Amino acid sequence: MFYHDPAPLRGTSLADDITVTKTEVARDPSGEPARVPAGESGGGVSLDGAAAPSFAAATQPSYARTLFFLRDGGRDGGRNGDRESLRAGWGFAFYALTFYLLQRVAGDLVAAWNLGALRAATVLEFAFFVAAAIPALVLARIEHRRWGVYGLPLRQAFGKFFWVGAVWGFAGITLLLVVLHGLHAFDFGHVVMHGARLAKFAAFWAGTFLLVGFYEEFLFRGYSLFTLARGIGFWWAALALSATFGLIHLGNGGEDWRGVLAAAVIGFFFCLTLRRTGSLWFAVGFHAAWDWGESFFYSVPDSGSVSPGHLLSSSFHGSAWLTGGSVGPEGSVMCFVVMAAAWVAFARMYPAASSARATVALQTTAGSSSPRSAE
Repeated sequence: MFYHDPAPLRGTSLADDITVTKTEVARDPSGEPARVPAGESGGGVSLDGAAAPSFAAATQPSYARTLFFLRDGGRDGGRNGDRESLRAGWGFAFYALTFYLLQRVAGDLVAAWNLGALRAATVLEFAFFVAAAIPALVLARIEHRRWGVYGLPLRQAFGKFFWVGAVWGFAGITLLLVVLHGLHAFDFGHVVMHGARLAKFAAFWAGTFLLVGFYEEFLFRGYSLFTLARGIGFWWAALALSATFGLIHLGNGGEDWRGVLAAAVIGFFFCLTLRRTGSLWFAVGFHAAWDWGESFFYSVPDSGSVSPGHLLSSSFHGSAWLTGGSVGPEGSVMCFVVMAAAWVAFARMYPAASSARATVALQTTAGSSSPRSAE
């Protein structure tokens, strides 16, 4: 992934000054060889008749440039045709390292501000999204690409895909809990919050989970997926990053292997939505609405975490394999059934043939010029 053969050299080289064609060699009246303007045919020969090199060391790119850059032919979001782009491995490594450092700094700063648990959680999500966006913006400049190719084209901001995704997300968590209720494993309870307090927490959690959607979707399916796909292919990159997305949830209190696997499956579904729609806006809407419905509206654990300020007094009953236990409904076996149904339904509603007609900016060079091609 770090090394590829350099692109063929173009234009003139130093050898042009020392090489002439067979038709360029003539003699002047004195009988001495004379150089005439370049002709149209023949292989290169030197003045003494020996074959001349067709290149010169002076025109070769430096080893460092060959090591770090390649020409992408303008196929993957370059602004002006054939441009040099950072190799996928180096780009991904730089992005991951820079994000890690910025995230650590952001975490330390927010902790020093003593904002309180709820406000700190929201500010952290915003800070982490900024930490994920900054290296992508820097690399976009280096690689001569537009921001939109990383999955969040501004012209689609909060447009159709976002709101359709939000409907899907809320419908998905609703379906899961309705199924569990039908299996006598979940009770919706009753409303425990009213008036201004209800509106306050509904808006607060909506904003917080919107930031969660932006942060997690862009970190795992924005620049990182775009770049890793250039090196190993879209679906292999999607699989690797979805597995990583699942594993980071182990840091949540109450999480276990069922929740990790469910998070990875949901992340892989988001990769499908990116592939078919060409942007992350559907995934951001789905992610935010699912989390909001799970944590606030239905008031159940979300990846092992229980949020304060929730709407209902809901409860689970039965075995952990069915209810999800401390993980919440994402740890239930029925979550995998719901996500499988969501995959099939989405694939039918957004087939590969129609998604190829979507006017989006996102492109990759993982064996093709678009993440939607070759389906």
